[in-house]
Amino acid sequence: MPASTHSILTRQLSKSFRDGVVAINGLNLSIEAGTVYGLTGRNGAGKTTAIRLLLGLLKPDSGKARLLGQDWWTASHQDRQRVAYVSQTSPHPEWMTLQNLCQYAERFYSRWNNGLALKLAKRWELPWNRPLGHLSGGNQRLASLLVALSTQPEVLLLDEPASGLDPVARRDLLGCLAESLSHDAQMTVLLSTHLLSDLERLATHVGILDHGRLLTEGSVEDWTRTMRRVQVVFPGETVPVGFEIPGSLRYQTLGPVYSAVVRIVDETQLRITGRWPGARMQVFPLSLEELFLALYRKTLLGEDESEDEIDTFDQTQFEVVQADPGLDHPGSRPNEP
Repeated sequence: MPASTHSILTRQLSKSFRDGVVAINGLNLSIEAGTVYGLTGRNGAGKTTAIRLLLGLLKPDSGKARLLGQDWWTASHQDRQRVAYVSQTSPHPEWMTLQNLCQYAERFYSRWNNGLALKLAKRWELPWNRPLGHLSGGNQRLASLLVALSTQPEVLLLDEPASGLDPVARRDLLGCLAESLSHDAQMTVLLSTHLLSDLERLATHVGILDHGRLLTEGSVEDWTRTMRRVQVVFPGETVPVGFEIPGSLRYQTLGPVYSAVVRIVDETQLRITGRWPGARMQVFPLSLEELFLALYRKTLLGEDESEDEIDTFDQTQFEVVQADPGLDHPGSRPNEP
């Protein structure tokens, strides 16, 4: 697929800092126009650095980063108007009202839509003439999102938009964001967060970042449709030697219990237990968060395995995107909340 169809593109992007920390290490991203792409990983995985490299706020050591086909180090003012960014903090002058903030932003964006700003302020119950410093943290974050959306961007970059908010404020913010995305099928969104439940609601595709490298990526719909946790309890004291369910990505054995995360593409995969009379099987659905925690427990959580467990992870069942940087994924849009 031609690179021009990718709103966001990186190739072998790398960045280290003076203290020797390698923040981004050969990162390859290919995000098509109209995709809502969630970038996740533990704190310090490189999510914020990747966004700052895309925006030209940091200079890479090597590789390239492109937004809408442009290098943001040399992008024109006209190109920069096509992209909006909401950072983790998004501080605003406390004396400014939302009206002041919108009037200020309007000067820099020729596609500014004041009607949309007013509509969002009313829908989200944001006071138009109250100083921003008097608003709650959640409403201040919504004010930043309102300004970003009112520029009518082709690409929207969100860095931990719900970080630090209480559960109610986070739910409200995500609901407002999901509603806005459902009305603009052309906008490309890169959403960085370590809150996997946020991605399940918003993202169409997800990539897992660890130590600056993209470990794997995939369609949220495909993962939630095909991934299951399977538990088999055998009679006796141990799992039979050599037993394994086809399609297992990670499995554990503890005494007579076999537990696995399985990609199920054919129900015949589960008939293997028929060879062992008395074996009992249970199949459980997995949320996106449960799936990631099960598959990447060591990588994301740093947990040690119990000495009584045998834990095996077969990553070949996933797409390893670093091996094929040109891989494409068609995107769809999130549903109305």
